[in-house]
Amino acid sequence: MTARALMFQGTGSDVGKSLIVAGLARALVARGLKVLPFKPQNMSNNAAVTADGGEIGRAQALQALAARRPPSVHMNPVLLKPQSEIGAQVVVQGRVYSTAKAADYQRLKPELMLFVQDSFAQLKQEADIVLVEGAGSASEANLRANDIANMGFARAADVPVVLIGDIDRGGVIASLVGTKVVLAPEDAALIEGFLVNKFRGDPALFAAGMAQIAEATGWQPLGLIPFFPEARSLPAEDALALDGARPEKSATRLKISVPILPHIANFDDLDPLDAEPAVGLVRVRPGEALPGDAPLVILPGSKATISDLAVLRDTGFDIDIAAHVRRGGTVLGLCGGYQMLGRTIHDPAGIEGPPGTVPGLGLLDVETTLTGDKRLEPAMGATFDGAPFSGYEMHMGVTAGPDRACPFARLADGSPEGALSQSGRVMGTYVHGLFADDRQRAGWLARFAAGPARISYESAVDAILDRLAAHLEAHVDVDRLLTISR
Repeated sequence: MTARALMFQGTGSDVGKSLIVAGLARALVARGLKVLPFKPQNMSNNAAVTADGGEIGRAQALQALAARRPPSVHMNPVLLKPQSEIGAQVVVQGRVYSTAKAADYQRLKPELMLFVQDSFAQLKQEADIVLVEGAGSASEANLRANDIANMGFARAADVPVVLIGDIDRGGVIASLVGTKVVLAPEDAALIEGFLVNKFRGDPALFAAGMAQIAEATGWQPLGLIPFFPEARSLPAEDALALDGARPEKSATRLKISVPILPHIANFDDLDPLDAEPAVGLVRVRPGEALPGDAPLVILPGSKATISDLAVLRDTGFDIDIAAHVRRGGTVLGLCGGYQMLGRTIHDPAGIEGPPGTVPGLGLLDVETTLTGDKRLEPAMGATFDGAPFSGYEMHMGVTAGPDRACPFARLADGSPEGALSQSGRVMGTYVHGLFADDRQRAGWLARFAAGPARISYESAVDAILDRLAAHLEAHVDVDRLLTISR
């Protein structure tokens, strides 16, 4: 028996599709159903390694956690990872398939739809219900031909749709009604109802608005969802999350500065540190100076290391980081940030653009050669100070040099990982998810005399998912959603 399915599309990006699917997944699991998430096509440089040895968008990994299922490549069969001059890396069922610029990708879509349908069919054999998430906006009529992410998939798979609008950004009535106007009648017929998300204030004040949308579209009003502040504490996959306001902390003991570069990747590496009450994580944009009173600078991962290294230099971050090291500060490079800290980066095959070699920051005596092979696997071991960790590797490139003789970590099989400078204050690693391990995060807080770790990160995320599920059960007609699914 195959599963029922229901698709959630949005009037735009960042309307809350990912979190609504995650919350509903946890709510339906609590009702005793076997639930699997599915997103046909995603675009994100925030990815996760799956149990079956591939990569998917971070949101689908969170949704898998919400559904209490291990993440699978079939939950996100097409993942686009934007790079620099060469366009986007196209990951299909967890593995790099090709690179393509926008026009080339449009021509590739019919071929990719076969993989999308295959993954969807596999998930339907393993669940009671599959919750499908669309991408971007359902109303992008200019991209409707060969679409695999929204109505193209819904039509091909005959999956009913619920449309989500975001009232927090304004114009939600126009965005929902306008979507009905621009959709082809055959597409609009698949939409059974709508949700209005991120409401603030008295719900009675928008009752007339819900009725107006229903009358203009013929779609069922399925819920007015109040703003859920804890959503910002869940791992995000869209770099838009980096622009959001952060709650003020009254008594931080460790300031960490993080340069935010254009192709930042896996920025959720920083979330566990940001969640600690004693940590003040300062995100520094190009054009701003790194704060001089932060003892730790973290260079995050990048999907286009050479391009981001050029931006780092053009904006003067390299000068700030060198001054930071001279003052006795510590620098940690994660993945692409690790590569930037070395003497040189070689790109003989043109992985990131024209073939060539560029100088790195020269703070680690290593050099990196970019290769076409991507390493995707779990990583466990202990760092140089003996603190254990459990994370994952996701990178292209091989790094070698004298500073590798003093590794940042030892993996479980005893092999060295990463590098430390002779001073011990500049370090680099390919391990992602380092700070999500409570033991590792506690070690870093102790190193900078910031006190003990105050949270259990994975338990905290799980508890927020429970509260998100309860929030949706209270404000969404979940019974009606189950009736609509087929």
